[in-house]
Amino acid sequence: MNIGVIIQARMGSTRLPGKVMRELFGKTVLGHVIERVQQAKKIDTIIIATTKDPCDDIIEEEALKYRVKVFRGSEDNVLERYYLAAKKNMLDVVVRVTSDCPLIDPHIMDQLIDIFTNNDFDMVSNSGADYKKRTIPQGFDVEVFSFASLEEAYLNADQLYQREHVTPYIYEHCQKCFFQRELVDHSNYRWTLDTQEDFWLIQEVYKRLYHQKHDFYLDELLKLFEEQPSLIKINDAIIQKKIK
Repeated sequence: MNIGVIIQARMGSTRLPGKVMRELFGKTVLGHVIERVQQAKKIDTIIIATTKDPCDDIIEEEALKYRVKVFRGSEDNVLERYYLAAKKNMLDVVVRVTSDCPLIDPHIMDQLIDIFTNNDFDMVSNSGADYKKRTIPQGFDVEVFSFASLEEAYLNADQLYQREHVTPYIYEHCQKCFFQRELVDHSNYRWTLDTQEDFWLIQEVYKRLYHQKHDFYLDELLKLFEEQPSLIKINDAIIQKKIK
């Protein structure tokens, strides 16, 4: 079984252009994301899925520095980009994370992959479009699904929003979806990068926990925010964009 992580990344961003190439304690945001994903033990390959736009040449260059694969496809049809990246690399299982999550937890990735491979699910997720179901902080989103489910979405999605995003069609038509929920709800924490305020918060986290290696995960982050609750105020006014 070939399990691959596909990380979508591009320089264009409505709220914070070029965010994935911002420098964060000596490395780019994308570099940190890749390094954290590389710590997952259940994956076989990592693919950066970017666009054919020349402005994203820098994304490809950065990805190759970390010796991960690169696929370049449509800018607007992200579903197609994902599907073709998975098909080219002959993936059986696709793990979706995004490049704006420099606090992503590889242990959570492994946990969801285990749930998927040990059960008969089409999709395992800790996020999804329904925010009432999530218990994980924003920025820890992981979706695991079969290549067959991705292919079905690619062949049948006929709404614009279903092609601008990767998984809406799968959620809407999935017969065997499993939503991983934690015992304690931590969904109030926003640890993703979409605005300048988000970047300021992530900088403060890295200042306190990053010492040239990634050895801090969900538990360490929760402890930090419990000890320093004022951190949450840095970006607590930001509202997460919804899929239209």
